[in-house]
Amino acid sequence: MSASIRVREQIMWNRLIAVVEEQAVTLVRTAFCTSVREAGDLSAGVFDAQGRMIAQAVTGTPGHVNSMAESVGHFVRRFGNALSPGDVLVTNDPWMGTGHLHDITMVTPVFRPGGQGAAARLIGFFASTAHVVDIGGRGFGPDAGEVYEEGLCIPPMKFYKAGALNEDLIGILRSNVRERDQVIGDFHSLVACNETGRRRLEAMMDEFGLTDLQELAEFIFSHSERATRERIAALPGGLHGYEMRVDGYERPIDLRVRVQARDGTMYADFAGTSGPSRFGINVPLTYTKAYACYALKCAIAPDIPNNWASLRPFEITAPEGCILNAPRPYPVAVRHVLGHLIPDVVLGALQACRPELIPAEGASALWNLQMRFQGTRAENRRSRHEMLIFNTGGTGARPSSDGLSATAFPSGVHSMSSEVTESIGPIVIWRKELRPDSGGAGAWRGALGQRIEIGAHDGYQFTLNAMFDRVDHPARGHRGGGSGAAGRVGMDDGVAMKAKGSQLVPEGRRLVLELPGGGGYGDPSARPVELVRRDVAYGYISEAQARRDYPHAFE
Repeated sequence: MSASIRVREQIMWNRLIAVVEEQAVTLVRTAFCTSVREAGDLSAGVFDAQGRMIAQAVTGTPGHVNSMAESVGHFVRRFGNALSPGDVLVTNDPWMGTGHLHDITMVTPVFRPGGQGAAARLIGFFASTAHVVDIGGRGFGPDAGEVYEEGLCIPPMKFYKAGALNEDLIGILRSNVRERDQVIGDFHSLVACNETGRRRLEAMMDEFGLTDLQELAEFIFSHSERATRERIAALPGGLHGYEMRVDGYERPIDLRVRVQARDGTMYADFAGTSGPSRFGINVPLTYTKAYACYALKCAIAPDIPNNWASLRPFEITAPEGCILNAPRPYPVAVRHVLGHLIPDVVLGALQACRPELIPAEGASALWNLQMRFQGTRAENRRSRHEMLIFNTGGTGARPSSDGLSATAFPSGVHSMSSEVTESIGPIVIWRKELRPDSGGAGAWRGALGQRIEIGAHDGYQFTLNAMFDRVDHPARGHRGGGSGAAGRVGMDDGVAMKAKGSQLVPEGRRLVLELPGGGGYGDPSARPVELVRRDVAYGYISEAQARRDYPHAFE
């Protein structure tokens, strides 16, 4: 390939990234749900005519992006040639989408004129996903016994058919969800973001004289796959394992994995992982693959673009019926709780391969707050508000630096500002601060969690759907580092609450959360004295805790 052709392909690649970034920005700016517009809980990407992901927007979570990379193929197989200009497809099937019913996947086919009166040709797709605040059923929480209780399941269907809105589906949504305007608005936001991508792509293709995407896609795919396989081939051989016990719901859960690099392919097998739960913490395989691939790619090929071809060298397996490959109809509403812990397990197994890179365990799973506010007085008893807030603990320390406090890894979502949260419902956030002494001790300190205190306006109570982990089993340190602090859940009067399940916070009471911290890395006695003293001065560690963990700093 000549240098001029390579330059042209690189320019088109950069333009394609700009297209999907504008696609994602459109979704953020038009979304109704705060988890999308404030936290970035979404994905957006462009696919070829075979349903293979060519490029993704940087904005978005690995669970959404990598699941979406697989889900478009389900639409291609389902609809085949039965697509027309103006069609828009939709599903929230957990086993075809992103793992639970609250995530909506919207797919828009892209057509180009056939020329000389020929029919328009399908040349690709735009896809996007977003979390909606409600999808009916029990609501966003772990208490269901089957997926049928968790809300409305939309099989792959046409949301628009040749430009005409599916009014029947709109009617079904209106009759089944609590927040009608928000939910239906978010469906249309997904359509708008894909349409933005389609228009920008068409303009780009006109500018470069492209009739389809295949030549550009093959250029991207061939380079991405080859580079990824080269990185895998350079890894040391052998079988490497790791296991981690986490809280679960009715019982603790053991997550186990074995990884092996062989012949340019990286294998990760979750054999030995615990069986499914009776409650909604189960994980469909598509979501397990998404976060396992993310961890492997971060450790092995982080600078190679994420697309169909760069994901292809990763083979992820889990025994059917284990909690990380839960078949229908197991409940899966809060599959993120275990799903977000998968990278800790996979990265732990890679310590022997990339010792200079792998961090200690972190809080990992988001501490999502799904709350339903209800008026308690005659004048407001019919007033109800459904709200979702994302909160994050601390990450594990790294081999050459401290962890990142109040940071969402691996999901990458943002925390929602207190001001925005308080503007959309009868909620008061009384306190949101870093939690001292929550980071694990080590040569490099684990990051801090948060302390959060939340109440309702006078005349309201709220029901909390708790979905928290790392309460009984905190994040562990690596290479001699200490564990981070475990999380705690309770009310301001000292009453302890469960880490999972629906619970009432009465009028006048406040919910108090202490989020877990990350594990430390390396022997605490090797931590520089000036860093210990800095942590005490900044309030990250109390002097009493510092004297226990780092006595050498006070000699």
